[in-house]
Amino acid sequence: MTRSDGGRNPLKTIEKEDRAAKVAAALQRLTKEKGGRWEERPQMKTLVGWKPGEKDVSISRYGCSIYFSLNICSLFPNFLIRHQLLSSPPLLHSSAMAMPSFGLSRLPLRPCLQTLRCTTTARRSVPSSPRSISIVNSLPSLDGTGDALALNTAMENPSATTTSNIDKQKEKNRFFPKRGQSLELVCDSIAFKGKGVCKVADTGFVVMCDRAFPGERFLGRVTRKKDNYAEVKKMKTISPHWDLVEAPCEYASHCGGCKSQSLSYKAQINAKEQQVRDLVVHVGKFSDKNMEFAHVMQPIVPCDIQFGYRNKMEFSFGPKGWIPELLQESNDARDYALGLHAPGFFDKVLNVNKCLLQSDPANKVLATVQEYWRDPKFDLSPYDVRSHNGFLKHLMLRSGRSGETGLPELMVNFVTSSYKPELLKPIVDKIAAIPEVVSIVNNVNTSIGNTSVGEKEYTLYGKSSIIEILRGLTFQISANSFFQTNTHQAEILYKLIEDYASLKGDGSEVVLDLFCGTGTIGLTLAKKVRHVYGYEVVAQAISDANQNAKLNGICNATFIEGDLSKIDGNFGSNFPRPDIVITDPNRPGMHLKLIKFLLMLKAPRIIYVSCNPATCVRDLNILCFGVPERNIIGRYKLCKLQPVDMFPHTPHIECVCLLELL
Repeated sequence: MTRSDGGRNPLKTIEKEDRAAKVAAALQRLTKEKGGRWEERPQMKTLVGWKPGEKDVSISRYGCSIYFSLNICSLFPNFLIRHQLLSSPPLLHSSAMAMPSFGLSRLPLRPCLQTLRCTTTARRSVPSSPRSISIVNSLPSLDGTGDALALNTAMENPSATTTSNIDKQKEKNRFFPKRGQSLELVCDSIAFKGKGVCKVADTGFVVMCDRAFPGERFLGRVTRKKDNYAEVKKMKTISPHWDLVEAPCEYASHCGGCKSQSLSYKAQINAKEQQVRDLVVHVGKFSDKNMEFAHVMQPIVPCDIQFGYRNKMEFSFGPKGWIPELLQESNDARDYALGLHAPGFFDKVLNVNKCLLQSDPANKVLATVQEYWRDPKFDLSPYDVRSHNGFLKHLMLRSGRSGETGLPELMVNFVTSSYKPELLKPIVDKIAAIPEVVSIVNNVNTSIGNTSVGEKEYTLYGKSSIIEILRGLTFQISANSFFQTNTHQAEILYKLIEDYASLKGDGSEVVLDLFCGTGTIGLTLAKKVRHVYGYEVVAQAISDANQNAKLNGICNATFIEGDLSKIDGNFGSNFPRPDIVITDPNRPGMHLKLIKFLLMLKAPRIIYVSCNPATCVRDLNILCFGVPERNIIGRYKLCKLQPVDMFPHTPHIECVCLLELL
């Protein structure tokens, strides 16, 4: 695989940020020399200046980019700046209040603004266009001695930006939506994270809308505006989207969980596969023109079970039920809520009586709790996240299978603000009558935070854990243990990992399992290798991993507690050089320190398992191409990238990637 960007650095380096700061400081000094004065406005992260008889001008800096109003040109009527960057994205942008884009955006700006773009070298030219002015001359001094700084003038290809073109561009860019404005839109595609991408007719202005699907024409209201796009809320569908199906869940239109139910499953997985492909090409910079790309990018693995696949669900208690039809909260005390959070709100709960993503036994428990917990004689109050009063915080349901009979097992976990077992006893007795329930526990979280992990845990009924079977192994799952949420699809995922590992089977290989969690991946391979070394930051997960190894009679696995984002020079001294590295980081991906360690380690194969394709392809880029500006040399070749749909009807995507040492 070759890199498609000519070796561009994908990181925002410290050096670029330093130089951007110096350019901003130089512009401020020159403005003062012209008689202007500056006022800092921290709430806008900008400096705003005035000059007698002129409109105000402003300068803002976000990381590697500088934003300023075009009115600054009135202070310096003929100037053209060239700043030597470490990569080719533009440095200067004419938008005083723009959000950070690091020069990657090419979408229309405000009508009164132009984009000022700079090049990487004095000899490199930037094609002119009606949208932009190329800046190609020199900026001699950026070192703080710059009172003598000269901003030299040399307009490249001035004939390209004729008055007629500028007038046309101004007319095209005149549109910029206001908050609360209504727009009629058509959804073009689905972006990463599941939002619909639309463009305002005749302007090309990009609008993002949640729950909008390709082909759908709808009326949307602008809720948020950024520098080069806006977000809208869908108010009314004018004509439906392509691949329309009837959503089986009554809460599908309002719930924040599985919001793609009205889109056919085939269309869902096609969109997810395309999203991964786009990220690999545009973020990872792997060229899709290369003949090898077709062999690297594998078709997505669909999920055979689209409902009832989750083995863990967490519901929240709330003092006021959210009524989506009225877009308000109920003030009736009888309308306490137990359900899922309204999209985008931490304090609004949509009451849910049945969730199609969990098993039938779990829905029996949910229905039982819903039937009894509001009864005044039980004196059970929901926790209010604003006033920090109340008792019940969360209801967590976990499903497993008995290792002896293979029958379903269910754990019920009440998360409360204090330990009062006498209040829970009546409802615990009702739930215990359900045959599948083998464990009822109480996690006590006394903090004002609303997490489901308690400081102490008490067993109210049955066992303190349940059992799940995966790849022929038995795993013990406690209330707060991490375990793959879709057991059925995890079987397929772990089979892919084993296939990509290409184990010899003679027990000679060493596996390094990074972000090992409760040890599920490493333990499924342990019987075919010499030794597994697992690292995980969560102490409880390490304890569970050791217990799972003991439960399955596995003696060649060592699990170590450690933060992989804070490794030092001693990391790697307590295990031999591995033949295979398996890394399964959380959504932020791997820290650069860990990537550099893996490049130094030179394991023959790396298997990267990711729940966030965006950070995954970012890390793959460094592993394969390196970062020359930081003297980081890429040492791997991307051989396969396999998307897996672990969570139907949601925007989440899992990926398994195979890298081999060059």
